[in-house]
Amino acid sequence: MSGTLNKVMLIGHLGDEVKMHYFEGGGCIGRFPLATNETYTNKQTNERVSNTEWHNIVVRNKGAEICEKYLSKGDKVYIEGRLKTRKWQDDNGNERYSTEIQCNDFTFLSTKKESENNAAANKPSTQPPVANKPSNSEPIGEENDDLPF
Repeated sequence: MSGTLNKVMLIGHLGDEVKMHYFEGGGCIGRFPLATNETYTNKQTNERVSNTEWHNIVVRNKGAEICEKYLSKGDKVYIEGRLKTRKWQDDNGNERYSTEIQCNDFTFLSTKKESENNAAANKPSTQPPVANKPSNSEPIGEENDDLPF
C-alpha cells in the first residue's frame, strides 16, 4: 500500500474556553486546548500513575462558531482531524513550531455540569431509605380461594 494516513481521534476535556479569531473575508477559526488522560498502575510500586497530555485544537468557520457557542472549559468532547505543524516567529524573531489538530469533525459528549451531576448521583446517599408504609386496605378477592400460590 503506497498511501499515507494523517488522522487523529481524541476524547478529552476542554482546558479553556474557545478563543475565536475573525478574518476580513468573513472566515474564522476557534482554538482551544484539549486534555487527554492516561492512567496505569506502576508494577514496582503498585501505585496509580496518571499522565495528562495537552493537544491544541483548531476548528474553522461554522464549526468554530458552534464550538464557541456550546463548549466551555471542562466539557467532554470527541475530536476528529489531522495533525498539522506550522512555523512562526516569536517576539524575539526566533523560529518556532507548533503542532495542532486541524479538526474536521466533533461530537459533544457531556458538559462539565452533567459530569458533576453524574458523579453526585453515583455517590451513596446519606439519607436513610424511605420505608413503604403498610397498607391498611383489605385484601382484594376472597381469602378462601383454591389457588396454589
